Amino acid sequence: QVQLVESGGGLVQPGGSLRLSCAASGFSLDYSTVGWFRQAPGKEREGVLCISNAHASTSYADSVRGRFTISSDNSKNTVYLQMNSVNSEDTAVYYCASAPHGTYCSWSVTDYNVWGQGTQVTVSS
Repeated sequence: QVQLVESGGGLVQPGGSLRLSCAASGFSLDYSTVGWFRQAPGKEREGVLCISNAHASTSYADSVRGRFTISSDNSKNTVYLQMNSVNSEDTAVYYCASAPHGTYCSWSVTDYNVWGQGTQVTVSS
């Protein structure tokens, strides 16, 4: 069964850090383009980070550039989202998604064919 499972969400104070994990099963992330998206209440889902192994490229949304990073552990078939210096605007449900090998990084949700269930991140003191 092809699936993605996110974990690591929770409550974090402003200025703090959190690391989200996205574990894949049924396929290898080595050959995928992986994106992290988020959706706050009442807002559309937006892309925040993407990594494309085929094109050796990483894309960042302006809102997270310099604060969030993406990394992967191929041995665990897992991609991570490291969130630093978080603020209240980072509060959202975070999703990881994968697109077929060769896909360029994109913020269009329709480019991704496998999605995780999401993990809630709440930034509050």
